[in-house]
Amino acid sequence: MYEIITVSLGLVVSISLLLGGIPIAVAVGLAGVLTLLLNEGLGSLNAISFIIWGSVNNASLSSLPLFILMAEFMLRSGVSDSYYSGMSQLIRKAPGGLLQTNIASCSLFAAISGSSVATAAAIGGVAIPRQRKDGYDLAMACGSIAAGGTLGILIPPSIVMIIYATFSELSVAKLFAAGMVPGLLLTVMFMVYIAARCIIDPSLAPKMPPAEKGWLWKGIKNIAPMAGLMVIILGSIFLGIATPTEAAGLGAFLAAVISWVVSRPPLRALGQALMNTIVISSSILFIVIGAFIFNYAIQTAGITAQLTNWVVTLDLNVYTFLVLMLIFYFILGCLVDSIGMIVMTVPLLLPILIAYGIDLIWFGVVLVIAVELGQITPPVGINLYVVDQISKAGIATVIRGVAPYFVIIILFLVLLTIFPDIATWLPSTM
Repeated sequence: MYEIITVSLGLVVSISLLLGGIPIAVAVGLAGVLTLLLNEGLGSLNAISFIIWGSVNNASLSSLPLFILMAEFMLRSGVSDSYYSGMSQLIRKAPGGLLQTNIASCSLFAAISGSSVATAAAIGGVAIPRQRKDGYDLAMACGSIAAGGTLGILIPPSIVMIIYATFSELSVAKLFAAGMVPGLLLTVMFMVYIAARCIIDPSLAPKMPPAEKGWLWKGIKNIAPMAGLMVIILGSIFLGIATPTEAAGLGAFLAAVISWVVSRPPLRALGQALMNTIVISSSILFIVIGAFIFNYAIQTAGITAQLTNWVVTLDLNVYTFLVLMLIFYFILGCLVDSIGMIVMTVPLLLPILIAYGIDLIWFGVVLVIAVELGQITPPVGINLYVVDQISKAGIATVIRGVAPYFVIIILFLVLLTIFPDIATWLPSTM
């Protein structure tokens, strides 16, 4: 009973610090240290040095900075501008015009960046000013960018999936494969919604101007660098030609070449890409270290075994458990960001998932989709604020635009629960 109280106190301290604006790594790490001190005394802190080394000495994490560097090179090169223009040419006849381009562009750009924030910022910075000028409904434009950006953590390569693989000791390649089909299906569902809305109310999206001569070739040429890079990276991983780390290294090199060929960015821009990669990678690694300290604390206290036994004795069927778990993530998404949700909950949930016989690959996809909801859930949903900063439309307008996508994501979670093969089929073929 004493151990449960100390771990609960650690969680309360961690969430309180997060709500107070303290960085995730510090909040979670301090909660772990406090729990260790209360349960094991000062001597337990001797293990922290070994935990720090063991947490970052992980093959799954080695691809992380390389994928981030690849995304930074593409962002700094200005390729996103020509890519968006090319995508608008290729799907110009779809109902919704540039609103459809927003979703399609986010889905492919997500496969390069691996980050919902980077996707929303890069595509939103190009799309929203143009659509405001052309007379598109601003709520629809903002909602499509905020929701489309969430695809960045589902469509591989995904930073969030790499972190989940680190804690669950799963294959990063299989997790990437598991996210591919759900990511594409969710993209289609978003686009079908936009088409239906714009057919019912054509005033939401003005008609596209007549096609320019050679529009098809121009569109293909503009999206070819990103599409080709995605095919090379994911193809090499799925076919077993390269590990995720090798594919990430190749992707970073090719992104640097593409950036140089397309726009000749100044050396200062490339230096900024390297600096941002260091900052982002370091912050994520510090979060992982803090989370491993907390995980060690709760393992030492024996809480995971007690929690697993308690949940099993409730005799809940697997669907009831999953519904309660998703409600829990929905509430947590209002308070904590995506990485915080994973590092604080996965160590506690894994033994329970194993006890229920739940496929951890499938759960990884469900977890990432639940995190997607957190990205567009007020008051912490970071995509809402990124899009609001770009559009200056007001946070209420952005929330109004993104609300239908929230419902679509929940419906897709139900579909994924009924038909788990949507996520598990592709990795089973590897």
